[in-house]
Amino acid sequence: MMLDLLVVALYAAGMLLLGCWGMKRARSSDDYLVAGRRLGPGLYLGTLSAVVLGGASTVGTVKLGYVYGLSGLWLCGALGLGLIVLSLVLAKPLAKLKLYNTQLLERRYTPAAKTVSSAVMLAYDLMIAVTSTIAIGTLVTVLFALPSWVGVVIGGTIVMVYSTLGGMWSLTLTDIVQFVIMTVGMLGLMLPLTVHYAGGWDTLVASAAPGHFSLTGIGWSTIVTYFVIYFLGILIGQDIWQRVFTARSTRVARFAGTAAGIYCLIYGAIGALVGVAASVLLPDLADANNAFAAVAQLALPDGLRGLIIAAAMAAMMSTASAGMLAASTLMTRDLLPAMRGGRQSERVSSYRLWTLLMGLVTIVIALLVDDVIGALTIAYNLLVGGMLVPILGALYWRRASNSGAIAAMAAGSLGVVAFMLKDGLLANSPIYAGLVASLASFVVVSLLRPDHSRPVATEAQSEPCP
Repeated sequence: MMLDLLVVALYAAGMLLLGCWGMKRARSSDDYLVAGRRLGPGLYLGTLSAVVLGGASTVGTVKLGYVYGLSGLWLCGALGLGLIVLSLVLAKPLAKLKLYNTQLLERRYTPAAKTVSSAVMLAYDLMIAVTSTIAIGTLVTVLFALPSWVGVVIGGTIVMVYSTLGGMWSLTLTDIVQFVIMTVGMLGLMLPLTVHYAGGWDTLVASAAPGHFSLTGIGWSTIVTYFVIYFLGILIGQDIWQRVFTARSTRVARFAGTAAGIYCLIYGAIGALVGVAASVLLPDLADANNAFAAVAQLALPDGLRGLIIAAAMAAMMSTASAGMLAASTLMTRDLLPAMRGGRQSERVSSYRLWTLLMGLVTIVIALLVDDVIGALTIAYNLLVGGMLVPILGALYWRRASNSGAIAAMAAGSLGVVAFMLKDGLLANSPIYAGLVASLASFVVVSLLRPDHSRPVATEAQSEPCP
């Protein structure tokens, strides 16, 4: 156990040192928010993969594999396929816009629409950070017999500190290390060692519950809902767009982004199979959320267990840091200027202050919520239900109006919240209710009040969207 603690402590110290290194490179707002827009394919692939695969994609996918078998891969599968479509279809037009966040809506509509969208996106990004911070607490509880709040506070504080120091440069440097640790830990160690401990592949297949190797065991309704929530959410998420803006060229964004999507698909299959192995080795777990940590504790020796813990923490920290920085960006670039009558600070110190504050808010919320899949579902329900329709309308519908966009965001978000309260956080109905309300409001209000909208234009051209 002491050896495991030493490995995890060394990993945490390394993240803080990389944060200090990133601080030296973050000398302007471009450096702090989008890494100077100069990431090559290797850095871009690593940071994009790391930000997508967080606590829910690791702890959550193993949990789904434990309960439903191989079909648990569809959570990561929807994220990975969304990343592929984003990279091949949307990365080029997004990169040309030279933005920091969801300023697309201001270019197509008015600043008022951007302010409303930023508020919705802020809630999403905070919940993304919360999801991974909760997952850190889960690991600490099972592996080190400490209260989950200890892991939440320690892990959240480490992420908050290195994110605050260097912004996107710190995130990029830490994400690359985290990407390597995730790959070695999950693909090279966790999967083969848990399968071996379960008696080998043939024994695992024979011992698993009936249907655990079916790709549809989780149910078609859940698979479709995962695609509606996570596939579409990847296409419009502020934390993902902010990574697209870091690529040094559209070619890097397209091809390295597609590779990152394929990596997510593989990672999902690995996590689900680890969950299947856990269901064979530990069939009577009281809480399936603990499947990842429990099977790591059972099947792995000291030292290697510490590396696996570091791998899981790497996935969690990369997503938590992305959510914190995205939330900070929305506050400093959108919401605060709206409150100040358009005045915007370009001081890096201001960005650091708000990243610190968003980190503190994340830790507080994570102490109050205890389900990683539930937290992730809240985040993506709000994002897709409130934002998908007006964003796609901004890109592809000439008659989209400012009033229609604001009505769509309000109606979609309220629809999601109302049905989460009515049917539960994990129900399928909230996202569909939100989308229907958003689409109906967008079309009706845009046709009745065709006001103040204008085509999106890049720096190089000003012709209207198709």
